[in-house]
Amino acid sequence: QVQLVESGGGSVQAGGNLRLSCTASGRTFFAMGWFRQAPGKDREFVSAISVSGGSTRYSDAVNGRFTTSRESDKNVMYLQMNSLKPEDTAVYYCAAGPYAALLIGNTADIGYWGKGTLVTVSS
Repeated sequence: QVQLVESGGGSVQAGGNLRLSCTASGRTFFAMGWFRQAPGKDREFVSAISVSGGSTRYSDAVNGRFTTSRESDKNVMYLQMNSLKPEDTAVYYCAAGPYAALLIGNTADIGYWGKGTLVTVSS
């Protein structure tokens, strides 16, 4: 069983930066990713990183502003968020599972989810 815990959320003004962390309990050999859910909207894919960390993918909305990385020896994944916009306001969730499932948001096959951390960006 893998448990995922997010941290690093908070409030920031537009144009600011935040870094989220996701710590996995136990050893994980899964790809990992970030999703977000804004008020009144469906959960959406943000980014994914392969088991080795050698492959990453981003949604069009965050590409060029967000960077995902992982330290496998520490079971930690990060999301560096730069140039934040009010539309980035959402609860951000960490997920772990098959890389392909993360890319298409196949929640049925994504094995593990964190409880989320709130990011609020004010204009």
